[in-house]
Amino acid sequence: MGLLTMSERELRRIEVLSEVLAQRRTEVSAAAILEISTRQTRRLLTAFRDGGGGALIHKSRGRTSNNRLIPGIHEYAMELVRSKYADFGPTLASEMLLEKDALKVSRETLRKWMVADGLWLSRKQRRSFHQPRLRREAYGELIQIDGSEHRWFEHRGDPCTLLVFIDDATGRLMHLKFALSESTESYFDALRGYLIAHGTPVAFYSDKHSVFRINRDAKGGPGMTQFGRALAELNIEILYANSSQAKGRVERVNRTLQDRLVKELRLAEISDIATGNSFLPEFIKRFNEKFAILPANPHDLHRPLQITANRLKDILCHREQGYVGMQLTFHYRRKQMILEQTEIPKGLAGRYVEIYDFFESPLEVRWQGHLLPYRAFDKEQRVSPAAVVENKRLGHALAVVKALREHRETPRILTNSEKIGYRKRSRRVHGAEELLKPNATQITTTDQDHISDEDQRVLHDVVGENKRLGHALAVAKALQELNNAAKRITNSDKKAPRRAFSRAFDDIRNSQNAG
Repeated sequence: MGLLTMSERELRRIEVLSEVLAQRRTEVSAAAILEISTRQTRRLLTAFRDGGGGALIHKSRGRTSNNRLIPGIHEYAMELVRSKYADFGPTLASEMLLEKDALKVSRETLRKWMVADGLWLSRKQRRSFHQPRLRREAYGELIQIDGSEHRWFEHRGDPCTLLVFIDDATGRLMHLKFALSESTESYFDALRGYLIAHGTPVAFYSDKHSVFRINRDAKGGPGMTQFGRALAELNIEILYANSSQAKGRVERVNRTLQDRLVKELRLAEISDIATGNSFLPEFIKRFNEKFAILPANPHDLHRPLQITANRLKDILCHREQGYVGMQLTFHYRRKQMILEQTEIPKGLAGRYVEIYDFFESPLEVRWQGHLLPYRAFDKEQRVSPAAVVENKRLGHALAVVKALREHRETPRILTNSEKIGYRKRSRRVHGAEELLKPNATQITTTDQDHISDEDQRVLHDVVGENKRLGHALAVAKALQELNNAAKRITNSDKKAPRRAFSRAFDDIRNSQNAG
């Protein structure tokens, strides 16, 4: 008898059952220790007494599994995965193997093979760690900015966005502002309030939202957004976070505000943006007194805002260049602008002018500091695609589109008959309608569609020229018969109305010739 391989559990059973055979332990006590039933303990005891320790080894040990795959399947499956599905996950790869290659391998088996071959990482291996970052040392050195869309007024008002400015060194709320959406216009408005209250910081820290950064290759132009251009003119650096965890300070304060601020707005019975913005300064003061900390460096790195109000207005607006054509026209936001023919614009054909869009006030057109008069020529008002793309959340943008569609009248296309002023009139039978007024039959518009041109001329000649009463009565009688016949015609016989008219006019011709 060779070596026997036994597990730790089986060795433990040999030890306990030996104590039972030596009468140092009862069967009930042995069953409790081995965590099996008393009946199973008796079976194991009998096998151990008759066959020794080898009888306790599991009988399937050393045998091949009934579900074992055919030799070579492992190598064949991994060759297919390497060549065709190297970037697939185990679940999708197993489905493709069955669907495309008629090879059935379970998901978990393929997962083990791919992990062993280095084609797949387990969840534990894929886990990424975000190391904590130390706070900046000085107040005003780095300001984190973000927008949080939420039902700030609960069901008392529509959802809106809260723009948050928080200092990285102290955790102080620097500025809060409610806006309809996270757009360039709303960030310009919030930045204006921040600069007037605190001055210019060293840097802003934001995500890669399209307001702050162009996330595709810029084809022409300066390669920066309007917000980035404004910060460059104000000598403020902007840094971009690669993940939400990187700007975790502003993300965590957003979660706090969605709890504390919402409840305080409810207690103050505030349900609109204007009233909410007037409430925010008091809330910021109480929040900072409770949660702000002292910076490591006591110096304030904010610089005073040393520009005039008009210069700040020119910076915090939408600016771009417009090409002036030979007719002194340029295009802006789907509109054609025409420059007035004064002294300066006459020489601007083929040059570029500066366009200043102040959002809430009329835009200005300038060239080398000169304000150029213009007028807008626009045939159709449309929604600007840039306004929709700039919005991080589509809720406000879609509401604007819906409102414009409701107020815009749907143009009605005129038919050719309406363009030339044609009006369709029913035919009148002169002379007979007065005598047979209650019973007279008019030819309807539907019947006219089935009358040929020749029949219409005959009817006109008969009715218009013959003024004898007898013939008028004959015409009325023929029309009455025609109407009765039309009522009996089925929809399947579409040529029947024309045959009925033909018979009626043949009768009229015969009576005219006889007369």
